[in-house]
Amino acid sequence: MTVDFHISTVPSTHFGPGSSANLAAAVSELGFAKPLFVTDQGIVEHNLLSSSLGSLSDNGIDYCIFSDVQADPPQSNIIAALDVARANGCDGVIGFGGGSSMDVAKLVAVLLKGGQAIDQMYGVDQITGSRVPLIQIPTTAGTGSEATSVAIVTTGESTKAGVVSRVLFADVIILDPELTVGLPPHVTAATGIDAMVHAIEAFTSRRLKNPVSDMLALKALSLMAPSITIAVENGDDLSARSDMLLGAMLAGQAFANSPVGAVHALAYPLGGVFHIAHGLSNSVILPHVLRFNAPKAEHLYAQLLPAVQPGADVINASEQLADYFYGLAKKLGLETQLRELGVPRSALETLAEQSMRQQRLLINNPRTVSYNQALSIYQQAF
Repeated sequence: MTVDFHISTVPSTHFGPGSSANLAAAVSELGFAKPLFVTDQGIVEHNLLSSSLGSLSDNGIDYCIFSDVQADPPQSNIIAALDVARANGCDGVIGFGGGSSMDVAKLVAVLLKGGQAIDQMYGVDQITGSRVPLIQIPTTAGTGSEATSVAIVTTGESTKAGVVSRVLFADVIILDPELTVGLPPHVTAATGIDAMVHAIEAFTSRRLKNPVSDMLALKALSLMAPSITIAVENGDDLSARSDMLLGAMLAGQAFANSPVGAVHALAYPLGGVFHIAHGLSNSVILPHVLRFNAPKAEHLYAQLLPAVQPGADVINASEQLADYFYGLAKKLGLETQLRELGVPRSALETLAEQSMRQQRLLINNPRTVSYNQALSIYQQAF
């Protein structure tokens, strides 16, 4: 019997190589006159904005650029972008880049509308107003932020907070695989596994899992599993890049409706304390959480395994998935142990303590995680 469920997602998605060159049409449809591009210095230096900016210029649309987005953006970074938007009379926002740029874009779009301070938005459904028009253009195949209603902000030296609201869903997503061709192999690998984690955790979520999120998660994995190695080893392969970008977006849609769990909860402190890239943190933690969850999620892992290993015998699917992702990370040149990432054994207890603060995520995990169990997972990953 199918349970009641609700699905929310971005209303309009444009996919295809070169699609970012049609940005002006999307801006015109949304009816705003001067967008703020929210991006980072790497995007500017690699000239990834050229086709989008050309589209606007050719159609007489003025724009402004904020290119100082920081990785794991602090609140001050968001306010700086907001100040640029206000000073230049911007009436819409375009997130262009990785998850950090798109998260900043979401919050600037709300703040630009006015009426609520960012401090009042942290948590679930705390946004009380609306936002200005918002377009998201991802340049990595990983975070899925373009398709989610979540923005993550660094609030202290080692702490992060989330803003979760349907108001943060963009109006339009533009998926242009050509923008991902220049990604370095290490980034392609880490962000790709990050996206695969989104699909796995959405499919096994204890809360809000539903037939549509299941479909999205399975399709995402089936696209990314055969493509990630090709994309890492031959970054110019546009077919592989296309499958990775589409798969990452589908995984984002999945976990926007069926939220992630313990992998993310235990990965966040690694980013907060040791500034390890989010995708890499997820990759290191994933195999150990798969084994931990087996008593409660083995039947779900048995459904996921064929998506990454077609024709596989699904006996001990959790162990097979754990071995698969550990081996995949090794094959792609990623670190697979915390010690390789500079995490000392003496920090594991602190990491376990901080992971317990991620109850927003832990309540979604198929198996309840205690402090001692979190510590054990970190010890296995060490």
